[in-house]
Amino acid sequence: MPGHRTYRFALAGLFLVWWAALAIAPKYRHDWMLENALVVFVFLPLIVLSHFKLPLSRISYTLIFLFMALHEVGAHYTYSEVPYDDWSHALIGRDLNELLGWERNNFDRVIHFAYGLLLAYPIREVFLRVANVRGFWGYFLPLDLTMSTSMLFELIEWGAAELFGGELGAAYLGTQGDIWDAHKDIMALASLGALIAMLITAALNAALQRDFALEFADSLRVKERRPLGEDAIARMLAQGGSRPLASKPNG
Repeated sequence: MPGHRTYRFALAGLFLVWWAALAIAPKYRHDWMLENALVVFVFLPLIVLSHFKLPLSRISYTLIFLFMALHEVGAHYTYSEVPYDDWSHALIGRDLNELLGWERNNFDRVIHFAYGLLLAYPIREVFLRVANVRGFWGYFLPLDLTMSTSMLFELIEWGAAELFGGELGAAYLGTQGDIWDAHKDIMALASLGALIAMLITAALNAALQRDFALEFADSLRVKERRPLGEDAIARMLAQGGSRPLASKPNG
């Protein structure tokens, strides 16, 4: 297998080629720019900067790459107009919507599901290696963060739609007339994808990790029996407000 560094650079090169190809003549240039704003100014810089101190596993980088590649397809065509029915018809002679009983273009919902399915594990890896979470929290917190960041993106979409308005705002929002679009995208699909990813991860760990059950149980054990909040403030005041950095948690 290639080394971690070689693998990272190979994936980065493939993504840049994919990004450049899909940047050529997108269906709606302004929508493409909006869809890529977070990618260019937030997501990619974060990955590049973090790899110096926190290089992730090949699995995590592969999952991130797959999600970003799918996102660029949506950005090129605009999510609500990705012609997957045409591709399906060319391959098997039938529309995908017809086969699955869909009544709208569901590429956006596929990507929301993929967001949870593909990114929950890299998020888990960061939690384990930075926050040192274990057991139950190593599965719950990635699920929770995936859900909350998906919700945040829906708020960003709403803000952009309000700011730009008109056809550009409607194209970026991509509800396709469904008033429950955000609920289905976030509460159902992104959450379901992340839940499946964490269940698969837990099942693998249960099979391979000898102390899985012990670690899981220990993560739910009460570590600090004394109340925090006002009780913790009173204790700190009684100690003169100075405590070692590595001491027990404050309020």
